Amino acid sequence: MSFLEKPSPGRLLLDDTVPLTAVIEASQNLQSHTVSQNWEKICRDGKMDLTEIRKLNKSERQRGLQTYLDSITQHPLLCSSLPVKKFLDPNNYSANYTEIALQQVSMFFRSDPKWEVLEPLRDMGWRIRKKYFLIKNKEQTKERYLLSWVDLGPDKFLSDKDLQSAMKLLTSLSIPYLCPLLFSSTSESSALLIRPFSEKGSLKDHICKVKPREIYLKKYCNPKKSQGLELSQIKLYGRQILEGLKLLHDGGVFHGHLHTSNVIVEDGVCRLTDVENGMLGVPSTLRPVFTQFRKINTTESIDVFCFGHLLYEMTYGRPPDSVPVDQHPTVPYTAVVSVLQSILSTEACKSGMPKVSELMQTPLFSDVQLQHSEKLQIKVPSRLKEALKTAKESLEKRLQEEQRVIHQHKRLTRAQSHHGSEEEKKRRKILARKVHNTETLFKLVTLLTITLHVNLFFCLSSGSGASSPPTCPSSPTPPSTTGMPVCLAVCVCMLKCLSVCLSVCLSLCFAQD
Repeated sequence: MSFLEKPSPGRLLLDDTVPLTAVIEASQNLQSHTVSQNWEKICRDGKMDLTEIRKLNKSERQRGLQTYLDSITQHPLLCSSLPVKKFLDPNNYSANYTEIALQQVSMFFRSDPKWEVLEPLRDMGWRIRKKYFLIKNKEQTKERYLLSWVDLGPDKFLSDKDLQSAMKLLTSLSIPYLCPLLFSSTSESSALLIRPFSEKGSLKDHICKVKPREIYLKKYCNPKKSQGLELSQIKLYGRQILEGLKLLHDGGVFHGHLHTSNVIVEDGVCRLTDVENGMLGVPSTLRPVFTQFRKINTTESIDVFCFGHLLYEMTYGRPPDSVPVDQHPTVPYTAVVSVLQSILSTEACKSGMPKVSELMQTPLFSDVQLQHSEKLQIKVPSRLKEALKTAKESLEKRLQEEQRVIHQHKRLTRAQSHHGSEEEKKRRKILARKVHNTETLFKLVTLLTITLHVNLFFCLSSGSGASSPPTCPSSPTPPSTTGMPVCLAVCVCMLKCLSVCLSVCLSLCFAQD
């Protein structure tokens, strides 16, 4: 029986990786200042000079605040932080997640008193609905363990029974490239997990040269000493991570959350952690990135794409600013750049990701000597393997539908942007003028045609004597031809005008095409 409480009916599972945007539509003077108290707090936190802001006029202030707000919502770390989410969407982010986690953990300790909390590790990770605690086993007082509580996410497609079976499988694994999971307990709403605590921290802590217990934003938002790894480390760590991914994929298990914070390095061996995230349905930190590319539409391709991000960070000491990446900073490792291009380039994002086995055969990783040469595998029961396959297909279907919507929105945005551009406005203006001129000429042609027909009618009528009917059948009056030359001259002139108008109309029509 799980000790965790069940969710309330109709509970909405939010995807916290979806970026929020905000537009300032109006402002209001409060206490003789246009800047509100909330904005003053944000400006102080961002170390902006409020005195200078107040000197600006109202419109300038509003534009400046909008620019500042855009810089926050577009920042890869700040946009997913709780203060920003709570400010922009207080209805969905008003809960005290730390208090909820403490309640759940307290219930756990009452059911299993051998564990003891040493300290809460506040804001150690980026997830809003995941909290960490440093704990110890009363029977092994020197060992330290990491307890994490996490809310289930929108990509949870396993049934409760299958999820418990999957977590039981993970706790039974003992594989060199996977961080051991010592205990797990799940419910319909959340999960509680215990694993060993690494004092040396994650691969990202090693790259950024920071302490693992510090606050996430403080560690990674603007690291001062981050540095890429040596080529030998890149080759060894990269190959070990690929070995871990291949083990998961061969066993029908998907990761989906590979990044440098989810890799622990101990005694020269990389171990993947948080493998259970995909089963718990929590969204990947890189989801806003790979949803932009319709060829990254399977769990395997997601893992390869995430590996490309990780490899870039190991090489340059920081993640890429944006993807695709076609221009790489100068490094002495050409073999690394070729692998990065096969994953992060524009061509790769359009055509699809390479397979894990193909990456292992590249010159960068093929000659790496591993400590564990024996054949490793994850034995998954057939029923659970089928359930994992079904859940994976459901996850991929949701991803592909989201990618389709994003693709349609991009097309619509490009069309609207093109329609509103100055060049397009100028082209439509010229086209409208041509259409107007063409319509005027066609009207003139119509008028000339009617006039020509009328003149021809009168010419023929006067030439046949229709205007003076005969008075005596036995002695007919000879037809009068005095008006014929003038009438025909007028008709010839009108025909010439008509010909000119028609040629002009045709030239305008072809010019429009």
